[in-house]
Amino acid sequence: MAQLFHSSANYIAKASLVGAVLLAAVAGFVYTIVARSSYLTGQYIERMQPVQFSHKHHTGDDGIDCRYCHTTVETGASAGMPPTQTCMNCHSQLWADSPYLEPVRKSWAENTPIQWERVHDLPEYAYFNHSIHVNKGIGCNSCHGDVANMPSMYQEHTLQMEWCLSCHKDPTPNLRPKSEIFNTKFDPASQTPEEREKLREQYKIRDRQLLTSCSMCHR
Repeated sequence: MAQLFHSSANYIAKASLVGAVLLAAVAGFVYTIVARSSYLTGQYIERMQPVQFSHKHHTGDDGIDCRYCHTTVETGASAGMPPTQTCMNCHSQLWADSPYLEPVRKSWAENTPIQWERVHDLPEYAYFNHSIHVNKGIGCNSCHGDVANMPSMYQEHTLQMEWCLSCHKDPTPNLRPKSEIFNTKFDPASQTPEEREKLREQYKIRDRQLLTSCSMCHR
């Protein structure tokens, strides 16, 4: 039987397969880089806010506790955003005529909430509860970064699943005593391994299999 294809077709087929594999590898690599970039994750991007609020000034310099503004962080899924009343508790007296605070005064006078731009925005299919993490020994800095030194708030971590799982596989290194949950200067690494294990027992942290199960975050 006569040969239908020239012998060189074998080389073309092999080259095509190799090219397809290389192209898939390059595409996968590019996708991985792009998927982890700030363009998609929002990491390190500062959001323009209606009020130039500085966590560094309020938390870092003045030492205001996180819970003064985020009042539901210990009891609810959301940490809560402060109403204008919270701002005016101080700024009706301090810097009351500052042009930077004009949006606050307007909000107060018109009884309309300040439209803050969300910085940490998880997809709807991911369940996250602030109160669970806080009451299990996870401090604000573990997820939000060194907020006390942020003049303008930004997202410190990617908030992608692999980042969440890196802690859920073993939360022990991030645990801290209840008295230090809202202490932005406390470093969990300053504790001994024995102290961390004791905290794990105290907080009754579940096993790795349960903490990394799909239903833990996707409900």
